[in-house]
Amino acid sequence: MASTNGSSAPFLISGGGIGGLIAAYALAQKGFPVRVFEQAPEFREVGAGMQRGPNIFRVLEKVGLKDAVLADAHRPPAQEMRDAVTGKLVTRIPLGAEFMARFGQPYAVTHRADIHATFLKACETSPLVTLETSRKVEGFEDHGDHVSVTLENGERVEGRALIGCDGMWSKVRERIVGDGKPRVSGHIAYRAVLKRSEVPDDLWRPDVVLWAGPRCHFVHYPLRRGELYNLVAVFHSDHYEEGWNAEGSKELLWKHFQGLRPEVLRLLERIETWRLWVLCDREPVKNWTQGRVTLLGDAAHPMLQYLAQGACMATEDAVTLAERVAATPDDLPAAFAAYQNERYLRTGRVQIMARVYGEFYHARGVAAELRDMALAGRSPQQSYEGIALLYAGS
Repeated sequence: MASTNGSSAPFLISGGGIGGLIAAYALAQKGFPVRVFEQAPEFREVGAGMQRGPNIFRVLEKVGLKDAVLADAHRPPAQEMRDAVTGKLVTRIPLGAEFMARFGQPYAVTHRADIHATFLKACETSPLVTLETSRKVEGFEDHGDHVSVTLENGERVEGRALIGCDGMWSKVRERIVGDGKPRVSGHIAYRAVLKRSEVPDDLWRPDVVLWAGPRCHFVHYPLRRGELYNLVAVFHSDHYEEGWNAEGSKELLWKHFQGLRPEVLRLLERIETWRLWVLCDREPVKNWTQGRVTLLGDAAHPMLQYLAQGACMATEDAVTLAERVAATPDDLPAAFAAYQNERYLRTGRVQIMARVYGEFYHARGVAAELRDMALAGRSPQQSYEGIALLYAGS
């Protein structure tokens, strides 16, 4: 076996989700061997639709995966917000030529499984990436010149460094940050995906449509080149269940959406089974790196979904990390620290603003009126400037 502190020793990645796979591929593109440990028996992604802004396509272009992701995506002509009680159009943001001229990259929506599959295929084509399933990382040690991880079966594996991509409930984060359980937001999301044929023609829209209601909202848009239709219903509730894929109670859903527009209710009625997840995040931190161990994506900065930036931030993380490692490959603690310092303010801002947008979408009474007044008078250019800090960066 090669010396664990030599350049031939692999980077070890805990977690084979979107963040873990793109981190592995980005590092492999820089010439570094990687081993990815996924606790599940196969590499797969649960979930539904994801909105992808220009910032993710900017970094995907760097690693040559932009076209592959877009091949499975849907390019909506616009985003719009409507009042879920009155049906009134609050604002509409064009996502076509004007948007491209401002940001230089597209806006698209894609199924989580599709983008995960694209990243998985990229890793499978790289001789430097080893993908291992049913391999759960339980612990680790930083020995100064290398790291070792302990797997659930008791096996010990040594490598050059460890990257924790193990999500919201990260075992690696427990050791580095030690901030306990995630913060429960008090919001629940129900999600479902329909086939195009299951959506009545008068309800199908090519746009990303958000219906903003009192203490709730509903989003729908096409997926997979328009073959599927993604539905997400979010509402305030104290219900808590850990994980991403539990079955949701229809009674609980209808209790929170009664009295809303017929278009909303008719789409909700189309769903036989909903999957739910309780929306959680954590306080932003700047100490997610320690020696030869660092965190990435939700393990480093879990955020609410209101800005649709979880996977985008993880992808930005991965490309930045690979660049910093390539810049100082013989000093990984310095490379990891540089990566963290480059990322923590940007990701922290998104974590905080996602909370704000959640309240913004769910406003009621006077707050809803003020929101609608502020948005209704905006030109497309003004709307673009409002999100420029997010979409123009990376």
